[in-house]
Amino acid sequence: MLEKELILTRSEIDRRVEELGREITRRYFGKDLVVVGVLKGAFVFLADLIRAIDLDIAVDFLQVASYGHGHVADGPIRIGKDIELAIGGKNVLIVEDILDTGHTLVKIRDFLADRRPRSIRSCVLIDKKERRQVDIVADYVGFVVEKGFLIGCGLDYGERYRHYPDVYSLTGL
Repeated sequence: MLEKELILTRSEIDRRVEELGREITRRYFGKDLVVVGVLKGAFVFLADLIRAIDLDIAVDFLQVASYGHGHVADGPIRIGKDIELAIGGKNVLIVEDILDTGHTLVKIRDFLADRRPRSIRSCVLIDKKERRQVDIVADYVGFVVEKGFLIGCGLDYGERYRHYPDVYSLTGL
C-alpha cells in the first residue's frame, strides 16, 4: 500500500520560488533570457517561477522522457518535443522539477548547447543526490532532499499526483 510523508509545504515552496525569482532577476537584468521548461514535471514549478521573475522573458518547452509510467528509469532519455524558439546568442535557463541521477539535465544541456546560446544555466525545484550518477550541479536549487520518491508540485508517480500543492515522499513502492 502506498503511503506518503510530507516533505515540503506549499508555503515553503512559495517562499523559495520568490527567492529564486529575485536571484534570477538580478543575474539576468538587462539581458535576453529564454526560460525552457522541461515537460511534464516542471510545468507547475515553471508557472510559479516565471511569475516571480521580474523580467521580460521568453518561455518555451522541451519534453524529455526517462521514467515511462513507473518510478525507475526504464531506458534511454528521449526528446519528445523540441523547443520552437531560436536560442542562438541568448541566455537560456533550463527549469526542471528534480535533479536526480543527472543524466536528463546533462542530455538537455548538451542538446541545447548545439544551438550556441550565450549561456545555459539550470534551475531545479529539488536537488536529490541519492541516485546521482553524473557530475552536474544546478545553478539554482529550490530545495535539497536527500532521498525518497517524491510527488507533488509537478512531480509524479505514473502520471498521477502532480496536482498536489505540497511535496511528499511515497513509501511502499
